[in-house]
Amino acid sequence: MTIDLKTQFGQIEVSKEVVATIAGGAAVDCYGIVGMSSQKQLKDGLSELLRKENFSRGVVIREEDDLVHIDMYIIVSYGTKISEVAHNVQTKVKYQLEQMLGLVVDSVNIFVQGVKVNNP
Repeated sequence: MTIDLKTQFGQIEVSKEVVATIAGGAAVDCYGIVGMSSQKQLKDGLSELLRKENFSRGVVIREEDDLVHIDMYIIVSYGTKISEVAHNVQTKVKYQLEQMLGLVVDSVNIFVQGVKVNNP
């Protein structure tokens, strides 16, 4: 499935997997994020950190009435303020997608799947 972008020069089709990879990469760069998690973690009972090539499993892109909504499943670092980390992820993901793709994102929803203690 693709997201269609219309420009003055024509139409561009961007794969949802590309959008998910960019969003996941932007999220992992934020302070307080340990990594991305699978969206089915609660069902599976596993706390699984996803690698770069699997970010699309932790990001869900939805299109409703020509608006793009992104759901992200993350694991945060112990001792960080979760609401602040989530806000930073929302801001950075939205900015990166607008800058790299020209994609206007209506909402970025954050689902914290776990808290992990980082070993020094």
